[in-house]
Amino acid sequence: LPWWLFRDRAVRPRSSDPKFLTPAKRWMQAVAGQVAPLQSDKGGPVVLVQVENEFDGYGSDDAYINGLVSTLRESGITVPLYTSEMGWTLHPSRVPGLIRGVGFGTDPDREFALLRGVQPNGPLWCSELYTGWFDTWGRRHNDGMGLNVLSNSVSRVVELGASFNLYMVHGGTSFGFLAGANGEPFRPDPTSYDYSAPIDEAGRPTAKYHALRAILGRQLPPGRTLPPIPQSPASVAIPAVRLGESVALADTVHVATTGRRPRSMESLGQGQGIVVYRTRLPRGPAVEMQVHEPRDFLVAMIDGAVIGTLDRTRRQTALWLPERTADVTLDLVVEAMGHVNYGNQLGEHKGITERVEVGEGVLNHELLDWEMFAAPLTSEWVKTLRFAKGVPQGKGPRFYRGRFDVASEGDTFLDLRGWNKGMVWVNGQNLGRYWNVGPQQTLYVPGAWLRRTGNEIVVLDLLGVDKPEISGLPDPILNDVALASAGRVHRREGQRLALEGIQPVHAGEFGFGLGWQEARFEPVRARHLCLEALDSQGRDDYATCAELRFLDRQGNEIPRAGWKVVYADSEEVEAEDGGADRAFDGREETFWHTRWDGPKAAHPHHLVVDLGSEWEVSGLRYLPRRDQGNGRVGHYRLYARKEAFPGL
Repeated sequence: LPWWLFRDRAVRPRSSDPKFLTPAKRWMQAVAGQVAPLQSDKGGPVVLVQVENEFDGYGSDDAYINGLVSTLRESGITVPLYTSEMGWTLHPSRVPGLIRGVGFGTDPDREFALLRGVQPNGPLWCSELYTGWFDTWGRRHNDGMGLNVLSNSVSRVVELGASFNLYMVHGGTSFGFLAGANGEPFRPDPTSYDYSAPIDEAGRPTAKYHALRAILGRQLPPGRTLPPIPQSPASVAIPAVRLGESVALADTVHVATTGRRPRSMESLGQGQGIVVYRTRLPRGPAVEMQVHEPRDFLVAMIDGAVIGTLDRTRRQTALWLPERTADVTLDLVVEAMGHVNYGNQLGEHKGITERVEVGEGVLNHELLDWEMFAAPLTSEWVKTLRFAKGVPQGKGPRFYRGRFDVASEGDTFLDLRGWNKGMVWVNGQNLGRYWNVGPQQTLYVPGAWLRRTGNEIVVLDLLGVDKPEISGLPDPILNDVALASAGRVHRREGQRLALEGIQPVHAGEFGFGLGWQEARFEPVRARHLCLEALDSQGRDDYATCAELRFLDRQGNEIPRAGWKVVYADSEEVEAEDGGADRAFDGREETFWHTRWDGPKAAHPHHLVVDLGSEWEVSGLRYLPRRDQGNGRVGHYRLYARKEAFPGL
């Protein structure tokens, strides 16, 4: 859905709200004007037109669906109309003449039985037969339906004499800023929509294609044969290109909008790209900054130097600002990633959507008086950048530019390994986003966008790189998540904490309940603390912790400014964001969770925290996870040392 539709936050998406339905009808009319002459009753290929998609799992506004149906009919659509549903969302249509289709990847008999339960007559058909699945940044590549599963499902659908639509038959690319996201939690899609489909992102047949071709070929009448497979597009390699010109993002934004509080991108007339939020920060001690809500990736800078990042996919909203001996300029560079495309978060705003505060707890105070600089990152905007020769050392958002030739025509895949996070333009075409967390590590460049000589490439990297080189590969890298856990798992391969011979300073058992629990003991001077979870209240193999605090001699919470996790025996960082640093991130809804997706570790579980300096420690406070009961710590022990623990 277009971002401009939600500049008015009162708009109710996918409903009969006139603010939504009126532009939706206008769009439907434009589409119908092109489709109507191509319908089968006019000699064309269009046999069905879809009205909505999986709406029964979202809402029940019959006036909305009736409005869309009426618009299509009034616009000349005469073929049957349908909506696609999932098996769990199916119910009898309340709109006369609106056919139901069901989407699935496995078990056609069961899914068709569900369809017949709500639609006794009419076509028996799978409106989305899944050939694969889409990926999510920071998660393993998703093959979805493997070759055997897909072949079995299609074979069975054919045996039943049912109709089907392959989703997807041809993978693709969400060029520019078109990749969307799921929520909640926020899970943005990468640029590639290869989908592990029978025809890949670059238009080449795969093993799935050949398997399906064989199945369908057996359905032909005697004497008929399938046409030859089209020749695959050529692909080429491009030697490493150095991008020797650059310009800092801060030097490309000049016109500011001012306000007491930060404003969202949409309220600034922008739906994609970046907004730089700037304010003055007085001198003072290290302090925690809370951003409500950063959408979606934030780079924090003081006087031009990067001090940290916030990543919405990891539910990060807080970071520590260092001690300041003088007043400084605080820049918060916020990138919009994919807009949520399903669920209750449709129409969300991007940028900083509420406020920014510093301090802890009741001492929080709001940062006010902001300048906001728009960087929409459209191709036209990028063309206006003024580059200078040279690439200065240091981190921070920066554009890089270079030029290259190609020896022969063909598609290529730009290798972004060695870069951090950003986006790429080639000859003015926005190829989309890249991010070193994977699984996608390349960006697809159609050969039609390349010239033999003088190709221009521009890369924006939000963290900056010291070696701005890029090459082209003949094949994509879509399944590399090696970097997804780098810096997130607090344990080196083969590393083992050694507690033998060390006596705990405290041992106890956390009780049942969802509130904070506190334990006190004789003060001990320490910098390194280890929480050892001996079991869980539910007697499962996991350990979880929403928030963990340590108390000084007076019973006050020790400031978290210098804290860092130096060891965790197990963390779930792929299936969910359960990294050990979630145990003291200041957010009660996030939590450390030992690994559950893949090989699991048994109790005891260990979390080791470095306080940054020595303190007189006299107690701890523990907050269990609140959404579910698994992993809530039962019996535990606490170890304390001035020096690092053995093995770390």
